[in-house]
Amino acid sequence: MGLFQKLFPKPQAKAVDGYFQTLTGYTPAFTTFSGGVYEAQITRAAIHAIATHASKLKPEVTNNEQLARLLQHRPNPWQNTSQFLYRVATIFAVDNNAFIVPIYDEYFERIIGYYPILPSMAELVDHDGEPWLRYTFSNGAKAAIEFSKVGVLTQFQYQQDFFGENNAPLRTTLQLIDTQNQGIELGIKNSAAIRFMAKLGNSLRPDDIEAERERFVKSNFGAANNGGVMMFDTKYAEVKQIISKPYIVDADQMKAINDSVYNYFGVNEKILRNEWDEDDYTAFYEGKIEPFAVQLGLAMTNMTYSDRAIAFGNEIMFSSNRLQYASTSAKLQVTQTLLDRGIISRNQACDIWQLPHIEGGDDYVIRGEYMSADNTARNLREVKPEEPEEETEDDNGDE
Repeated sequence: MGLFQKLFPKPQAKAVDGYFQTLTGYTPAFTTFSGGVYEAQITRAAIHAIATHASKLKPEVTNNEQLARLLQHRPNPWQNTSQFLYRVATIFAVDNNAFIVPIYDEYFERIIGYYPILPSMAELVDHDGEPWLRYTFSNGAKAAIEFSKVGVLTQFQYQQDFFGENNAPLRTTLQLIDTQNQGIELGIKNSAAIRFMAKLGNSLRPDDIEAERERFVKSNFGAANNGGVMMFDTKYAEVKQIISKPYIVDADQMKAINDSVYNYFGVNEKILRNEWDEDDYTAFYEGKIEPFAVQLGLAMTNMTYSDRAIAFGNEIMFSSNRLQYASTSAKLQVTQTLLDRGIISRNQACDIWQLPHIEGGDDYVIRGEYMSADNTARNLREVKPEEPEEETEDDNGDE
């Protein structure tokens, strides 16, 4: 049994009532872009940077410990959590659409995994009045699944109601990248191939010119010429050495092409080269990683839980402790301020410094005696001011 049978074990629906009707006039179908977005070096570097940082997101699941363990370590039998997030982010950046399908147990009652698929085509079809996603893969295999049971991520969504646009606006930039690379290669070859130019004094046939060129090279540049002196007779009117100059790429042109890629994918040179500081990473996280984390969490929550379960607080989220990437002084200031005021626990402070948790570290402490915040509140409730004794009259009525 292969991966296809593992992901789509249920019998596929045969009756399809055409495409699911959308509000726009576009056919609800998505195909992968054939412009080679992932084949160019600069675009792959940008996509890799996004996917690498997205792979560090931490899944958080409420009210379901079993599902939490699954997502924290191995969302499916073939990928760990980091690989799963990297693949989803890569597909999302390349195709502007990403599909996550559930893996069910043998009774089709409980989700036991998630897998990101890469179809060559996805269509929204109508089956008994309900929208289904029908996938066509590069090997020709087809599969269909209810739209409500799939996690769908989209970006650049405008003309279609369910899918994002393709990367056609990037086509010109990709062509410029290819043209530039070909120019660099050709320039290097030409500058390294021709060293001398010789002008013959007489007109010769092409065959004679070719034979004379071979003789001239062999006698002057072969192993027999160990003296380093070039000799030629009067049949040559002129022999001129060509000074080879290295091929230099237009820096302004290359910068314009790279900036076009950076603007399209929402990255910059510092992120690609891992030269970012705290402010650079914060901007990159909030502009690129956090929106992806929010959309991924919502997509997986909606494909996993019913509306009733969501109403009871069941949710899947993906977060990142950005303070791990802050400077040492910033970490110290934040942990000292928040820890002293009982806002974070000691184990949460350990997470910021990437330290192991400690026993009893989930208690919150406050500045002063550094005792448990719960104990402090309890002690304050138990301590009451002494009340003055009431004066009573004796049996004879004397005070």
